Formats: sequence, C-alpha cells, structure tokens
Amino acid sequence: MKKIVAMIALTAVLSAPAWAANQTVTLSVSGMTCAACPITVKKALSKVDGVGAIEVSYEKKEAVVTYDDTKTNVEALAKATEGAGYPSELKK
Repeated sequence: MKKIVAMIALTAVLSAPAWAANQTVTLSVSGMTCAACPITVKKALSKVDGVGAIEVSYEKKEAVVTYDDTKTNVEALAKATEGAGYPSELKK
C-alpha cells in the first residue's frame, strides 16, 4: 500500500507542468502610431519565453497574447513591449 501511495505522489509531482494553464490577455498599446508598429510589438512579445500566439492590431491599439503562466506573466509582457518603445498595460 505504501508503494502505491508513493507512486501516486511521485506521479503528481512529475506531472506538475500539466497543471499549467495557457492564459490569454489583451494589452492596450496606445503608442502605436503607424501600420508598421505592430510588427515591432509582435517581435518583442515573441522573444518572451512561454509566449504562444500573438495578435497585434494597429486599428484597435491592442495586442492579444496567449502564454504559459508557468513561464511568464503579464508584467513580463508589458516590460517587453515597453523595451521595444511601446508601453502597454492590461486592458480591463
């Protein structure tokens, strides 16, 4: 019985990454002033470890980002866009 409990515990610990969830957030990027700006914003976000899908819209002045919440967070995403010259914030 102890072996079974130990095996279950070990399996739970080793499968912890399976508990990770992809998160999707929308960032307001009001500093985009031309149709080429989204390219720079997307490139900056793509360099953040854990980022999956990125959709940047010049018309809406926003970026929709899907990321692995065990590898990054909203603050890191905002820091990436700011580093590229486009400060952003979580859209409410």
